Amino acid sequence: MIGFLRGALALSAALALFGHASAAEPYPASFVGIGLTTTDTTASGTAATLAAAPLAPGQWPQARADIAPDPDIRFGALANGMRYAIRRQTIPEGQAALRLRIDAGSLMESDDQKGLAHFLEHMAFNGSEAVPEGEMIKILERLGLAFGADTNASTGFDETIYKLDLPRTDAETVSTSLMLLRETAMNLLIAQDAVDRERGIVLSEERARDTPPYRIYKSRLAFLLKDQRLNDRYPIGDVDILRQAPASRIRDFYQAYYRPERTLLVAAGDFDVDAMEAQIIEAFDGWRVEGAAGADPDLGPVRPRGLEAKVAVEPGVQAALQMAWVRDPDLSADSSARRRSDLIKQLGFSVLNRRLSVLSRASDPPFLGAAAFVNDEFGAAETTSILANAQQGRWREALTAIETEQRRAVQHGVRQDELDREIAEFRARYRANAAGAATRRPSTLAQQILGATGRDRVVTSPAQDLAHFEAAVENLEPATVTRALQDAFQGQGPLIFLASPVPVEGGESAVIAAYETSRNAPVSEPLALSQLEWPYTAFGPPGKVAESREVTDLDTVFVRFENGVRLTIKPTRFQDDEILVAVNVGSGRQSLPKDAQSLAWATQAFTEGGLSQITAEDMERVLASRVYGARLQVSDEAFTLSGSTRPEDLDIQMQVLGAYLAEPAWRGEAFARIQAAGATIHEQYEATASGVLSRDLAGLLHSGDRRWTFPSKEEIAQAGLEDLKAQLAPPLSSAPIEVVIVGDTTVEKATDAVARTLGALPPRAEPAGPSSAAGVAFPEPTAQPLRRTHKGRADQSIGYVAWPSTDFFADPQGAREAAILGEILRLRLVEELRESQGATYSPSVNYNHSFVWAGWGYMSASVEIPPEGLEAFFRDVAEITDDLREKLVERDELERARQPRLERIARARVTNDYWLSELAGGQVDPRRLDAIRSVIPGAERVTAEDVQKAAQRILRPDAAWKIEVVPED
Repeated sequence: MIGFLRGALALSAALALFGHASAAEPYPASFVGIGLTTTDTTASGTAATLAAAPLAPGQWPQARADIAPDPDIRFGALANGMRYAIRRQTIPEGQAALRLRIDAGSLMESDDQKGLAHFLEHMAFNGSEAVPEGEMIKILERLGLAFGADTNASTGFDETIYKLDLPRTDAETVSTSLMLLRETAMNLLIAQDAVDRERGIVLSEERARDTPPYRIYKSRLAFLLKDQRLNDRYPIGDVDILRQAPASRIRDFYQAYYRPERTLLVAAGDFDVDAMEAQIIEAFDGWRVEGAAGADPDLGPVRPRGLEAKVAVEPGVQAALQMAWVRDPDLSADSSARRRSDLIKQLGFSVLNRRLSVLSRASDPPFLGAAAFVNDEFGAAETTSILANAQQGRWREALTAIETEQRRAVQHGVRQDELDREIAEFRARYRANAAGAATRRPSTLAQQILGATGRDRVVTSPAQDLAHFEAAVENLEPATVTRALQDAFQGQGPLIFLASPVPVEGGESAVIAAYETSRNAPVSEPLALSQLEWPYTAFGPPGKVAESREVTDLDTVFVRFENGVRLTIKPTRFQDDEILVAVNVGSGRQSLPKDAQSLAWATQAFTEGGLSQITAEDMERVLASRVYGARLQVSDEAFTLSGSTRPEDLDIQMQVLGAYLAEPAWRGEAFARIQAAGATIHEQYEATASGVLSRDLAGLLHSGDRRWTFPSKEEIAQAGLEDLKAQLAPPLSSAPIEVVIVGDTTVEKATDAVARTLGALPPRAEPAGPSSAAGVAFPEPTAQPLRRTHKGRADQSIGYVAWPSTDFFADPQGAREAAILGEILRLRLVEELRESQGATYSPSVNYNHSFVWAGWGYMSASVEIPPEGLEAFFRDVAEITDDLREKLVERDELERARQPRLERIARARVTNDYWLSELAGGQVDPRRLDAIRSVIPGAERVTAEDVQKAAQRILRPDAAWKIEVVPED
C-alpha cells in the first residue's frame, strides 16, 4: 500500500457527504493542520530558517532539544546506528504493535528506479534468507495475524513502514515477528522470478489508485512546487520502469537505503521492556551493510513567483479551489519555543476555519466547505493554503469568499472572544487526551512515536503536551495570534489552483481577474460574537426507573424507564475517559417504504440543521469546552443518534441527543448544502470502476429495493427538506427508544444522565419482540455477468460474484461456519490471483448474514483487474469453489483462516465500539446476547467437514449472481 501522508486535514463535513473518495476530497488527503511553524521572513516573502544539522546515526531529537521525552518510553540505539523505542502498555492485555521504519521512500530513487522503493516494499513478503517465498504471510496467519488488517506496509515520499499488530505477546509470537522484521530489514532475496510475479500486483495497485482525485493531486503539487523533485517521484512510480526493471535495480536501492542508521524499530504493548530490548539487540545488533550508503536527495529550491493561476480540468472531480503561499521549509530543530509558535499559529488557523465554517452554513453559501492550513511538503517547502469545494459553476463566489476571509484575518486580526473559544476547545481536547493516555492502543502509541520521530521531533506524552499548552496560552494576547497568522501568509504567490470537472471559460486569466477584483474590494472587521447560553439543560421531571436487571456474564445492566425508554449500560475500562452513546430509535429501514427512494443520503441535514432554540454553529460555540458528538445514521435496525464523550460531559452528551429528539429545527440551509454537493456526485462515481460498483451494489444486492438504491441525479435535485422530514420525523418523534452507553462510567451515573433527558420525554411506544422482517430478496442468478460501465481508464475493471445464504438467526452456527469458509475463500483467491498469477493487488471476500431480514445473507468475491482478465477471474472463482465443495480443506489452511478471525474478534471485544454495536437490541431480543456469548466458541468448533458443507450449501454455481464493471466503449 502506498502512503502519501503523515496526517490528514478534516475539511468541513459537507466535503464527505456521500462517503465516496471523489466526493469527499478534491485531492488525496495530503494536507495537515498540525505541526504548524512560525518563521521569520525576508522581504520577498520566502521563509528564512536556520536548518538544524542532521541527527547523527543513533541520535534522538531530545539530545539537542530543551524538551524532555516521554518518560514511559525507552529510547535506545545500537552500535550500528539503528534506533529503537519501547513502550510497555498492558491495556489491552496481551497485545502489541511492532513498526519498522526505513528513512527512505520514493524521493531517494534515481531516475531509473521510479517506483522501486514501493516495489521493494512488496518484495518484503516474497522471500528472504530465512523465509521461503510465499511463507511469510502463512507464518503470520498461523500466529493469528491477518494479511492487510494486522500485516501491512506503506511507502511514502520519504519513508517506508512495515507494520505488525500482534494478537498475543507470547514468546513464539514476539520472537517470530522480530525475526520477520529482521529479515525484511537485512536479508531479502529479491529473486528475479519473484520480482516478475510481483509486477502484476504492483501494476494493479497503480491502476486502482489512478483516479481523478489522484491526477488532480499530482497536477496541484506540480503547480505549487514548480520544478522540485517531489513532482517527479510519486511513490507508485513510472509504469514502464515497473514493467521492466530487473531485480538487480531493486536490490541496488535495498542495499543503499535499507541500512541500520536509517532504521527505527518501535515496539509498544504488553511485554517486559527489558526482555524486548534484549530481543531487539539480539536480532539487529549484528546488522552490517557493505557498499556505499545512499544519499539524501536535493529536493530543489522554492522558485521566486508572484500571482499565478492554474486550471486543471478532470472529469469526475468536484470543483475545488486552493489559494496557496509557498516558502522554504522550516528545518529548525524541535524546541519549546518552536512548539509554542506552532500552537499559537494553530489557534489562529482555528479562528479562521471557524469563520469559514460559518460561511458554509449560510442560507446561500459561497462554497460547500473550506479550510485553511499549513503543510510541510516533505521537507521540500512549506505551504499555507485555503481550500474550498465550490458548487457547480460558482467557483468565482468561492474564490471571492476565501480571499476576503484571508484578507480580513490578516488586516483585522483575531478577536479576544474568538481566541477564548478556540483555547477552550483546545483545552478540552488536550485534557481528554491526557485523561485517556494510560489506555491508548499499542497501534496508536506506535504511530505517535513514528509520527514524531519521522519529523525529528521529541516524543512527548499527553500530560506533557497539556502542560505545554497551558504554559503557551497563559496571558496569550490576540495580537500575538494575529501576527502568527500574518507570518503564515508570507511566501511566493498567491498561487491559485482551480480543479474543475469541465473547462473553465477564460481559463487562468479568468481566475486571476476574479482574484484581482476581490482583492481590490475593502474588507470590514469581523463582527463580535453574541453572548449565548446552552438552552437544553432541563427536559422536565426526571424519568423513573420501572425495571433494572443485570446480565452478569456480560457485565451489563438493562434499565427500563416508565416512559418506555430502555437503557443498556456496560461500564468498561478499555479506554480511560471515553464514553460512547447510541440512541437507537425505531426500526430503521424496516419502517421506510420499499418503493420510495430513501433519503438516507441527506441525514446529515438533520444534525446540521441544529435545534429549535440554537443553530448548529452556535451550539458548537456554546459547548466549545465540552466533548460531545451528534450524528444520525440509518441502518437496517434503527435510526441511530450517536456521540462520543468523557465522564465529565456525559450530561451534556445526553442533553444534546435528547434535544435532537425533542426539538430538531429542520433548517433548510443544511439540506440545500448537501443537495448542492450531490449535483455532480454521479459524475464522480462514474469516473472509476470502484465508484460505479460502490454506488450501485447495495441496491442490486437487494433486488432494486429503493431503501438501498442510490438516488439518481434527478432524484437528488428534486428532493426537498420536507421529503426528508416525512421519512425521519415520525419515527424520531414517537418510535421506541433504546439507549446504549458503553465506557468509562458507572451504572448510577449513566442512569441518572438518561433519566434527566430521554427518560423525561413523553412516553414512547413499546418495542416489538424478537422477529425477522420479510420482503427483501437477493437477486436472481445470472448466467452471464450483469454489466455496468465507467468512464475511467481503459484498463480498469472489476469482477464481482455473490451467492445467497440466509439470515443469522435461521442458522447461527451455520453463519459461523460460513464465516470461516469466507476466510478460506479469501486465502485461496489471494494465493491464486495475487501470489501465483500476480494478476491483481486486491482480491477480496465478504460475507453477511442479516440479523434483521428473514432469509437474507450472502458471500461474495471480487477483484480489480484489466478487462481482458475478467473471464479468467470468474473461471478461477468457479474452480476454487468447486474444490471447496468437493474436498476437505487441510488443517493448516483451516487454522490460517480461523486464527486471525478469532484474534480479530478477541481484540474487538476489548473495545467500546464492539459492545456499543453488539448490545443493541439485546433487551428485547435475547438471541443477540446468545450470539455474543457463542461467537468465539462457535468459530472454534468449526471443522473441515463443516466448511465443506457450508461450501456445498452456499457456493453453488447455479445460485451465483455476477456483475462486471468495465470501461465505456
